[in-house]
Amino acid sequence: MQPIELSALLEQLISTWENEVVEFKQADENYKTDKIGEYFSALSNEANLHEQDSAWLVFGVDNKSRSVMGSNYREDPERLQGLKQQMAQCTEPSVTFREIHVLSHAAGRVVLFEIPAAPRGIPIAWKGHYYARAGESLSPLGLDKQDEIRQQTISQDWTAQWVADASLDDLDGAAVQKAREAFAQKYANRFTAEEVASWPLTTFLDRARITQNGQITRAALLLLGKAESAWRLSPHPAQMTWKLEGPERAYEHFTPPFLLNSSKLYQRIRNIQLRLLPEDELVPIEVSKYDQKIVLEALHNCIAHQDYSRNARVVVIEQPDRLIFENDGLFFEGEPSDYLEGNRVPRRYRNPFLAQAMAEFNMIDTMGYGIHDMYARQVRRYFPMPDYDLSASNAVKLTIYGSVVDPAYSRLLIQKTDLPLADILALDRVQKKLPIPDEAVTRLRREGLIEGRKPNVYVSAKVAKATAGKADYIRTRAQDDEFYAKLLTDYLGKFGEASRAEIDKLLLDKLSDGLSLEQKQHKIGNLLTKLRRQGRIRNTGSRRSPIWKLAE
Repeated sequence: MQPIELSALLEQLISTWENEVVEFKQADENYKTDKIGEYFSALSNEANLHEQDSAWLVFGVDNKSRSVMGSNYREDPERLQGLKQQMAQCTEPSVTFREIHVLSHAAGRVVLFEIPAAPRGIPIAWKGHYYARAGESLSPLGLDKQDEIRQQTISQDWTAQWVADASLDDLDGAAVQKAREAFAQKYANRFTAEEVASWPLTTFLDRARITQNGQITRAALLLLGKAESAWRLSPHPAQMTWKLEGPERAYEHFTPPFLLNSSKLYQRIRNIQLRLLPEDELVPIEVSKYDQKIVLEALHNCIAHQDYSRNARVVVIEQPDRLIFENDGLFFEGEPSDYLEGNRVPRRYRNPFLAQAMAEFNMIDTMGYGIHDMYARQVRRYFPMPDYDLSASNAVKLTIYGSVVDPAYSRLLIQKTDLPLADILALDRVQKKLPIPDEAVTRLRREGLIEGRKPNVYVSAKVAKATAGKADYIRTRAQDDEFYAKLLTDYLGKFGEASRAEIDKLLLDKLSDGLSLEQKQHKIGNLLTKLRRQGRIRNTGSRRSPIWKLAE
């Protein structure tokens, strides 16, 4: 928000004064983080109950005089923003401030914490305890309010329903053990693994929010159920299908427990290593065809957001150069593009009970970060961006690319690691021959990132030379192997021998700044191998501790 907007907001909040969704504190540097967490839980839950998008915790306003007094709470901006991570670590499910605003008011510094409302059906806890407001005071979130929040969606939530006659015997032992381990890892700051392992099974399942008062839910059977107990969900198939398309054809169906079998489906995917060759380089960059975290994020999203009432299965189609994920049900909250920056927090879930249980087992997050993370990881792998297709009736289709579409695009990402996400998304559309706005064309052409005229624009293959200054270009330009070989042989001729550490010290700062440290070390290793095979140098040490000399 702009300062004028923040000033108007502050005046509005003061004029209505404290209520269930607004709290004012003067708050000095020593204000306790635990107390902020308690207010976060209370205000988030009250915003949900009062159907507000946000609640506000305001530091720098005196509670008695109702006037701005200023606050010196965490004046260092980096430390102030670090509070977001502290909130995310201790809230259940993990959530944090929508934004932390700082206003330089005439009467002093004011900090406004914007707290998102708890998602429908899911109350927010701080360190295992639920809080609410009683007038202007903090209080425990009573069972009546907890039930009110949880009942918001439970009658419509297919996954929250009890399964008649189902018992603990219908759960898979290995899946339950994996669930305990994942839960203990998530809450390692509160419980030891031994403590979680010692809980009776009914206690653990209730604490993991996958059963209700010991009653087996559909969510429990989906994530932890035995394959032979899947019939209890009939006529709903409760099934994931992997399908191979291309020169070879194959398929396999995967039943519950999804907590284990989503990883087994991933293992069916042919995930080979690919080599990308940067501009003017002889040493390729190796990346896996698919990133495991991206694949499981996409698959777990399908499980979490599937409309199970439509009696359909989740489908993963493996084609030679891409994976296609399909699940039934419209995109439930907003549009995929809303989540690209990682700032949008979903207010609602189709299956809130299942989503919360999956979050407890670290299968998904409930903050809307998943889509942003998938895109960011594809950028780091120099691959095309994922594509969402919402054109099908009541279905979502996501495509994850496992190959290069345009080598110029991938080389650009290798050379320019500081491109804004908006530019990368526009360049991705260019390489896929999709239209982009005129202002994006102008911006990318000005930066030397694209060439050609609309509609036939394409990613520039000369971006490194076109956009870098002369000094930057020299630092990022790669020399040929003979240049580095000459440096090494001259060194050995003068000093007689060199260890690998000494060779690294000689060459690392001479290599292109466009390479990472790992890539530079890999290039040096390849150079040594090449010179050895040419008979120009020899190793007089061991494989573990080589000592290199000129060959006689």
